[in-house]
Amino acid sequence: MTVMTKGGNLPVPAAALQVAVTWRQGAQVPDVDVSALLLDATGRVRSDADLVFYNQPAHPSGAVRHLGKGQGADGTGADWLWLDLAAVELGMDRVVVAASTDAGTFGQVPFLDVRVALPDGQQVASFTIGDASTETAFVFGEFYRRNGGWKFRAVGQGYASGLAGLATDFGISVAEDPQPVPVAPPPAAPAHPAPVAASFPAPPADRLAAELALSFPPFTHRASGKERVTCPPNLPPGARVVVEIECRDSISVHIDSCDVYGRADQDLLSTYEDEVHARTFATVPEDRPLSLLVRADTPWTLRVLPLAHARRLVHSLNGRGPDLLVYEGSAGVLSFVHQGQSNFVVWHYFTSDDPEWQDDEEDLLVNEVGRLDVLAPVQAPGILRIEADGPWRIGVGG
Repeated sequence: MTVMTKGGNLPVPAAALQVAVTWRQGAQVPDVDVSALLLDATGRVRSDADLVFYNQPAHPSGAVRHLGKGQGADGTGADWLWLDLAAVELGMDRVVVAASTDAGTFGQVPFLDVRVALPDGQQVASFTIGDASTETAFVFGEFYRRNGGWKFRAVGQGYASGLAGLATDFGISVAEDPQPVPVAPPPAAPAHPAPVAASFPAPPADRLAAELALSFPPFTHRASGKERVTCPPNLPPGARVVVEIECRDSISVHIDSCDVYGRADQDLLSTYEDEVHARTFATVPEDRPLSLLVRADTPWTLRVLPLAHARRLVHSLNGRGPDLLVYEGSAGVLSFVHQGQSNFVVWHYFTSDDPEWQDDEEDLLVNEVGRLDVLAPVQAPGILRIEADGPWRIGVGG
């Protein structure tokens, strides 16, 4: 790993990277929110969609995503970004890594730095901010194109005008500093979810809202072929989490959860696409770490993320292949369009209204083959697990 100084630069792989802004938490230490801006040759964004942060966690291209916050055992906080430099669109020359503070300045934030790593955890670079004072926003560094590749520069520039002032400098129209808003919090939840406790934080009736408010460090594992992956023990017991996999040129890709003996227990995802970027969910066991069996013929990257990183179905969403959506609306009708040739299956998981039944209800909304355009009733808020082999669209209402 290269320890960088202000103004320094170094080449980085044009591949998937994890970027973490880290700091030491404490009673008088403000929270830190990381963001990324994708800039063109003029040094400005094309639109507000080129800002990725907690309220807009994914760039439309899929090249940059906000993964959320985590906390280490030593009180170190971290806010994570994932970026795939190879997927950054032509014409976008820089990806700026920035952050803002909540109710304080960066001069109050100790041990502040940014770290760049490969998905397998191998460290690429780190840069420590040692001269912060009254700033409420900071540009930590930037990835930029150079001679057909990518480099990372340690910037260390502060702003006293918060995220709004920083964003305005890069061409984003912001009326005032955006305030952190938790995603669908349970009653009396703090603006930033507290570190995950050892027990589930809400009764079953509030399960979806409680899970959407949970935060933990993203877990990434890269391998090839068949492998059983044991996730870290800090995942919230009993909670559902997003399981994401990327793989290319494999005959098939499968993910199963494992029982206490390490045997395949439940089929979570199966797909036969040439290029796979798919999502499903798994439930963390109450008494042991989550274990997943991945089967593929070529190299793959597995990620386990908080449920809040699943896309929200509010009006309509397009996708391809297996995916996971969160529906927070009331009972109604959903529309489904599928353009693939094989099965299109949509499961709906929602809280049972039977007080004696502790598990979620499962409703098979769609189970058809080939192209289709159908409607199906949905009974309550919940999560939708999609199995598909081609492009699809799901909308709210008929």
